[in-house]
Amino acid sequence: MSTRNLLVELFVEELPPKVLKKLGESFSGVLAESLQASGLLADGSAVTTFASPRRLAAHITQVSAKAADKQVAQKLMPATVGLDANGHATPALLKKLQALGEDESAVAKLRKENDGKADVLFLDATQAGATLQEGLQKALDETLAKLPIPKVMTYQINDGWQSVNFVRPAHGLVALHGSEIVPVSTLGLTAGNTTQGHRFEAKNPVVTITSADTYAQQLNDEGAVIAGFDARRAEIVKQLQAAAAKQGLKPIDDDALLDEVTALVERPNVLLGQFEEEFLQVPQECLILTMKANQKYFPLLDASGKLTNKFLIVSNINPADASKVIGGNERVVRPRLADAKFFFDQDRKKTLESRLPGLGKVVYHNKLGSQGERNARVVAIASAIAQHIGGDGFVAKVAQAARLSKIDLLTDMVGEFPELQGIMGRYYAQHEGMADDVAYAIEDHYRPRFAGDELPRSQVGVVVALADKLETLAGLFSIGEKPTGDKDPFALRRQALGILRMLMETDLPLAFDQLIAQTLSVFNGGQEVAEAIKAFCFDRLAVNLRDQGASAQEVDAVLSLSPNQLAEVPRRLSAVQAFANLAEAPALAAANKRVSNILKKVEGEVKAEVKVELLQEPAEKALHQALAATKPKADQLFETGDYTASLQALANLKAPVDTFFDEVMVNADDPALKANRLGLLATLHQAMNRVADLSKLAS
Repeated sequence: MSTRNLLVELFVEELPPKVLKKLGESFSGVLAESLQASGLLADGSAVTTFASPRRLAAHITQVSAKAADKQVAQKLMPATVGLDANGHATPALLKKLQALGEDESAVAKLRKENDGKADVLFLDATQAGATLQEGLQKALDETLAKLPIPKVMTYQINDGWQSVNFVRPAHGLVALHGSEIVPVSTLGLTAGNTTQGHRFEAKNPVVTITSADTYAQQLNDEGAVIAGFDARRAEIVKQLQAAAAKQGLKPIDDDALLDEVTALVERPNVLLGQFEEEFLQVPQECLILTMKANQKYFPLLDASGKLTNKFLIVSNINPADASKVIGGNERVVRPRLADAKFFFDQDRKKTLESRLPGLGKVVYHNKLGSQGERNARVVAIASAIAQHIGGDGFVAKVAQAARLSKIDLLTDMVGEFPELQGIMGRYYAQHEGMADDVAYAIEDHYRPRFAGDELPRSQVGVVVALADKLETLAGLFSIGEKPTGDKDPFALRRQALGILRMLMETDLPLAFDQLIAQTLSVFNGGQEVAEAIKAFCFDRLAVNLRDQGASAQEVDAVLSLSPNQLAEVPRRLSAVQAFANLAEAPALAAANKRVSNILKKVEGEVKAEVKVELLQEPAEKALHQALAATKPKADQLFETGDYTASLQALANLKAPVDTFFDEVMVNADDPALKANRLGLLATLHQAMNRVADLSKLAS
C-alpha cells in the first residue's frame, strides 16, 4: 500500500514558555502512537517534532491513506446457549448476530471452538481498516486530551456560542497528507493548508503550505519562523557564542534559561547590551539572577568567570537599526540592578548578629517551634560534633557559623531572591571581617542540595551542614513526619543522602549511632526514633549504592553488619565486589550461609573457642589448622583497613571448609564434641564476616 508523509499543525496564541518543549514532544508522540495503533503507519515511520511560541506541529513519514483490513474472531456465546438440541440458532444468538450487523445466514459461517471450559461460538469476519481521516481524528482527540497542560483556559470559538478548554486559544489547524488536506477538526477549527508566519518579520503574513514536506522550509523562507525547537535552540547557541567571542567573553551556561528563551522567540536575533560598571560592586550572583530571572538575558563572564557589565539579549525581531531595541532593554534592566544594589547596601547597615532575635519571630514548624529555636538546636548539635574533631578554636568557629547560618533569611536581598540564601550570608559575613571558613560555612551548610552537588568546602562547613540536616531529620521523625511512598514534602530523603555523602566522602571520625543519639538528645527522642532514622538512612544508602552499580547482594552483605563508620562503606563494598569475582567465592558464601543457619539454631551463645584436644576427625583438624594460619593474617589486614586483601586471604579456607562439611558431623552425640565443633564454626564465622556478611552473596 502506498504511503505519503503527514503534517499536522495547531496554531495558537503564545504558549507557556517553560512547558513548550514538553508540549511539543507530547503532541507529536501521542499523535504518532495513536496513528500506529490504528494501523496507519508503516514500519520505520519517523516523527519530527515542531514547537514554537505559537504552534505545535508534527511531521510523520510513511502514513497510509487507509489501514489494511484485518481478520477478527468475534466471541459470541457458549454453543449450548446459541444452538438448540437440533443445532438451530436460538433467539439469543440471532439477537447477538443482529447487533453485529449480520442475519440468520451467518449461522452457517459460525465456528465452534473449546476455550478450555466449554464449546464457544465464534464469528470470523473481516474488519475494514480505518481511513486516515478516521484515524487522524481519533489521534487528534487523544493528543489534545493527553497534552501535559499546566492550566487550561476557557474561551469561545468563532461561532460566538460554544466554549472550549485548551492551554491557549487556537486559531488554525493544518492537516496535509502529502499535498492533500485531511478534513479533520478540533477546538472549533477545520483543517486547511494555511498558517501564519512571524508577527513582524514574515514576507507573507499567511503561509500556504504546499505539502507536508515543505512545511519547515516554507515557514523559514516565507514566514521567518524556525519551527523546530532544537533547531531554534542551536541557532541561539551559535549566535550567543559568536556575539560573546567578539567581546572576548563567554555567556553564562544555563540550559533552563536557554530552553525558556527558545520558547519565547520564533526567529532569534542576539544583541549586545551593557550597564554601568558601578553595579558590579554588588555580588555577581545577585546581578546574574536578576538578569536571568526577570529579563531572560545572558550575562557575560570574563575568562576567570567574573561578571562583566555586558549581557546578551535574544530578540524576536531583526530591525535594520537595533539601537532602539538595545537601548530599551538597557533601560529596563537598570532599575532591576539598582534595586539589587539598594538591597545590598541596606542589608550591610545591620550586622548578622543584630538580626539574630528576629529568627524567634519566624515560625519553623508548629510542633517544632520558631526558626530561633531551631537555630539553637543546630548550634548545640554542631558544637557537639565539632568537639569530636578539633580543639576549642575549631568548636568556636563551628558554633559561630551555625548560629549565623540562617540569618540572611531576614535580609532584604534574600527576601527578594530566595535562591540566594546562604550566598548572601557569606557575603555579609565577609563584609564584617569574619574568617573565610566561617563565611563559606554559612553558604555551604545547604550543600549537598541535590544528587551530584559539591560538598562543603571546609570542615567547618561540613560540620554545620551535618548538624543542619541531622536536626531536620531528627526533628521531623520525632513528630511522626516521615516520608511515605512517593510523598516526601520535607525532602527528608535528600537530607539523608546529604548526611550519608558527607560521612562517607570526608572520612571524618564520626560514629553514625553516636551522631543520631546526640542529635536526638536536643529533642528528648527515644531509641525507637533513633532506630527509625538509622533504618531510613541505611535504606537510602542501599538504594544509592545500587544506583551506582553494586548488586543488591553485595550491598546487603556490607550494610547488614550496620557499619558505624560510614566512611568505611565504599572500601568494604569494593572489597566484597573483588571477593565476589574469586573462583572460591560461591562455595565460601554458601558455606558461610550454612554456618550462619547452624549457629542460629543453637540455644544460647556459642563462643568462638576451640579445644584442640577434642578435635578428632582429620577434616576438623585441617580446618582448625587452616584457620590458625589464615585468620591472624586476615585480621591484621582488616585492622589496617585493607579490606580487599583481608577478604581475599579467606580464599585459602575453601578446600578445608568443603572437606569439613563433607566428612564431619557437627551435631555429634557427645555434648563436648558438639560444643567444640560449634566453637570451630563460630571461629570460622567470625573470621569470614568482619568486612561483610558473606552469606548474603549465596544465591
